[in-house]
Amino acid sequence: MMIDENQTFLYDTYALIEVLKNNPRYEKYTTKNVIINKFIFAEFCYKLFLDDVKDAREYLDELIPAIVKVDASIIERAMLFRVKNKKRKMSMTDCISYIQSRKLGVKFLTGDKEFENLENVEFVKK
Repeated sequence: MMIDENQTFLYDTYALIEVLKNNPRYEKYTTKNVIINKFIFAEFCYKLFLDDVKDAREYLDELIPAIVKVDASIIERAMLFRVKNKKRKMSMTDCISYIQSRKLGVKFLTGDKEFENLENVEFVKK
């Protein structure tokens, strides 16, 4: 897969939701390439269904092509990262996504405070 690291971001669920809400702070990312994994996809599905979002199926269909497989080695490294950072109380999904973004050479787009000031993170708060 050819990835332009300046135009591509691995979005976490928080970022996807903020884009969906048309948060002006996330507007510049709407023209960027989106990468997610199945863990992020699952969280996003849950949030859309929980909030009974109109046109949820349409949003999900748009994201399916953005799903990139997570190798077992990424999960292993992510869980080691999570253990080393257990005081930060990072979610399993976010740790996997963060490590995956590093392997892919793209920034992890998030507003989750646990990732603020970490290398390879594009941190955007509400």
